[in-house]
Amino acid sequence: MSDTIIRPFEARDANGLSALYVRSVERLGPRHYTPQQVEAWASRRPSPERLQAMSADGRVMLVAVGASAELLAFGDLEADGHIHFLYCAPEAAGKGVASALYDALERVAHEHGVPRLFAEASEAACRFFRKKGFVIGDRREFAIGGVPIHNYVVEKRLDLADRSSA
Repeated sequence: MSDTIIRPFEARDANGLSALYVRSVERLGPRHYTPQQVEAWASRRPSPERLQAMSADGRVMLVAVGASAELLAFGDLEADGHIHFLYCAPEAAGKGVASALYDALERVAHEHGVPRLFAEASEAACRFFRKKGFVIGDRREFAIGGVPIHNYVVEKRLDLADRSSA
């Protein structure tokens, strides 16, 4: 983790991050979801064009990059505190990369006076978010291409009185 750099998204990251999303879902998803659910989830891969458009819509999108400039993780923060993406390359999972990336997103939220963070978290991500102080809420049942799948609403209230705590 010490060689990891967290920086803003750049257009040249789009192809690699789209592929990272699929690798993450396909390699980490089977721990908690069926093969059909993983395939359906992976089908929601953000295209490089969508990632570029999202990076320009007012949200903050950050990327974790390794010592050899390899893309390790990415996440975003919308103005209302919604975290839409928080994905880590399978080879970087469990090494503190996603944690450092999340911490950077939370610092941005504090800097912008965002009072709460929220996301829709997979089974695997719930444990991560819980460690970061989120409350796990309702289980959401839905379907992707006719395949039933679920995630959870997670939320964290930020203490804006102490903006240095993030």
